[in-house]
Amino acid sequence: QVQLVDSGGGLVQAGGSLRLSCVASTRTWRTTVMGWFRQAPGKEREFVAQTTWSGDHTNYANSVAGRFAISADNAKNTMYLQMNSLKPEDTAVYTCAAGSTLSNEDKYYSYWGQGTQVTVSS
Repeated sequence: QVQLVDSGGGLVQAGGSLRLSCVASTRTWRTTVMGWFRQAPGKEREFVAQTTWSGDHTNYANSVAGRFAISADNAKNTMYLQMNSLKPEDTAVYTCAAGSTLSNEDKYYSYWGQGTQVTVSS
């Protein structure tokens, strides 16, 4: 069983930065792809970014491209999401996920973290 523990959320002013982390208990063929999703109050969960552990495939939602950067540290089984130039509309619960298919659809991810709150004040 794969467990994901995400952390790093907090309160930040608009224009600020945060770095989220997601530690995987293990890596298998089922966790080849790692991703971040977010859900704001009253809204559906949406894709943010994804990467493979090798880093040779990364993908971002249009709303965060150029501001966020996803990366992975194989030695630490840890994925990161560096978030810069944060906007109030980035406020949401951010959750990491793991799956075996490169996709921005949450149905392809089998394992999920518990989520971490990111709040951006204006």
